[in-house]
Amino acid sequence: MPQLRTSAAEMVAKARARIREVGTPELIARLGDPDLVVVDIRDVRERQRSGFIPGSFHAPRGMIEFWVDPDSPYFKPIFGEDKTFVFHCASGWRSALTVATLLDMGFEAAHLKEGFSTWEKHGGPMAYAEKKG
Repeated sequence: MPQLRTSAAEMVAKARARIREVGTPELIARLGDPDLVVVDIRDVRERQRSGFIPGSFHAPRGMIEFWVDPDSPYFKPIFGEDKTFVFHCASGWRSALTVATLLDMGFEAAHLKEGFSTWEKHGGPMAYAEKKG
């Protein structure tokens, strides 16, 4: 087994110490705010299997730095809007690392601390992809 200098859990803890975290009840209360963009970085299969936050923008984790960078050929105009961005994954680990990386790039964002895993339990609205076929 390789000897790592830093564990994934340590990286997440360091990221969380320097980024803005939003609790699930707070994000639920802000849904519908025209200045808010909820960004789901989970894999498309996770969204299909577990559902998603209605109105959320799907941005796969592997492309986010390129989609946010206006100089990238992959830039998505939504990230050039003057909005409040809250990123989420399933448990809050991937989104914490993502937001820390975006902060390093100069892009202001927050993340959903608990991730999508507690969304339904807190009474958050759900949407599901239409079944194909």
